[in-house]
Amino acid sequence: MADYLSVAYDEGSHPYTDYPAKLCAYLFHAFAMKPGMKLLESGCGRGEFLKHFQCMGLDCHGLDRSGESRALLETSGIPVETCDVEQERLPFADNTFDVLYNKSFLEHLRAPDRFLMEARRVLKPGGLLLCLVPDWESNYKIYFDDFTHRTPFSIVSLRDIFNLCDFERISVYKFRQLPIVWRYPVLNHFCAAISPFIPVRTQNKFLRWSRELMLVGCAYKGT
Repeated sequence: MADYLSVAYDEGSHPYTDYPAKLCAYLFHAFAMKPGMKLLESGCGRGEFLKHFQCMGLDCHGLDRSGESRALLETSGIPVETCDVEQERLPFADNTFDVLYNKSFLEHLRAPDRFLMEARRVLKPGGLLLCLVPDWESNYKIYFDDFTHRTPFSIVSLRDIFNLCDFERISVYKFRQLPIVWRYPVLNHFCAAISPFIPVRTQNKFLRWSRELMLVGCAYKGT
């Protein structure tokens, strides 16, 4: 079988943009990350987020099932471990990381609770778990256009799975992937007003991200 990075995330269909840099800056400040913190990104793919978190002073590490991910990050100095989290323990010692981050990853797992228990194990006491997943309520019509999606999440189910995996200080909220609304939150009302009229498979990114929401789920390992 072909490697998923070269098929699903080739540069022709998914060109590099400045969006990862903007999202990393938003998350870094929103969740009070500090330079020197040790961060693991599971499902790191091409490493775009890791490179920008590294630029902010974080000690970055990657994890992906594709060996190609390690090759793509080789020149950045970011170490990447190859692991199938559905089948294996995470290849890290207990209490290793300050932050465990992933985006568009958890919904691809058949047993996300198994991964989250491993995530809790490798987080330091007080460490931050930060997961971004598609919001089922706003994406259900196109959710399985990606046939690798396995587990849909709503605010309720994401909060519940964090609770079941013994995380604390849990927060889950809906999030638009439009940097302009992070700066001017009042524009969320405009996006909500136009979203019912936007075609579900529009290729216009502003319109698409006005309609489609993500969930940001954060939780902490107890001290």
